[in-house]
Amino acid sequence: EDKPLPKGEHKLQLYSMGTPNGVKATIMLEELVELFPDFEYDAWLIPINGVQFTSGFQGINPNSKVPAMVDHSEKTPVRVFESGSILMYLADKYDKDGVFLPKEYPARAECQSWLMWQMGSAPFIGGGFGHFFNYAPIKIEYAINRYAMETKRLLDVLDKHLGEGNKKYVCGDQYTIADMAIWPWIGWLVDGKLYGAGEFLQVEEYKNVCAWSKRIGERPAVKRGVMVNRPFGEKSSQLHNRHARSDFETKTQD
Repeated sequence: EDKPLPKGEHKLQLYSMGTPNGVKATIMLEELVELFPDFEYDAWLIPINGVQFTSGFQGINPNSKVPAMVDHSEKTPVRVFESGSILMYLADKYDKDGVFLPKEYPARAECQSWLMWQMGSAPFIGGGFGHFFNYAPIKIEYAINRYAMETKRLLDVLDKHLGEGNKKYVCGDQYTIADMAIWPWIGWLVDGKLYGAGEFLQVEEYKNVCAWSKRIGERPAVKRGVMVNRPFGEKSSQLHNRHARSDFETKTQD
């Protein structure tokens, strides 16, 4: 279908939905809003019911997956797709002091490594465990057990890492894009907001992960980020399209 994307007044245009991958981008954008008084962006809800296959969206992401973003501040508009790529792009362009992505090594390499760990592990949690545990029309015990064990292994990896030196965040004392990427998947999982699988996975065993998730979820920018492009849940938690800081007070679905 030939359908152009909407465009707001700001230089950055995000096209997304409040899935775990979409929330990574909106958390980072809201963190930048918190950091810089003049930073703004538009975010448009792209329901994954076919809209992602229209010509407009495929023009900015040939893979037809949310989120995708266009930066109109350059002479030639820049398209950015894949959630991890969006996080790195925003950090490189706007976070000049390395608040969310360290500038120096080895801290920068550590942050990038954990970001890629999340990008590589998400399909096992979502497309693997989430699909067979929650969405598959028939229950296949082998598939559920196989991906449940892999999900628990990933939880254990993160739990042990956070426990080494009693880390506050994934990269130590600094909150980074690695936390923003991991939290919507693993944080929601241990908080019981993903697949209703907390009891099945015995998430309470991963005490360091649970404490870390609570810490991230209390950040004001994170609370706003999860509302953007969200078409489900409580009406007051849904901000379908976001164009201004005041929208959280005046434009939710309630």
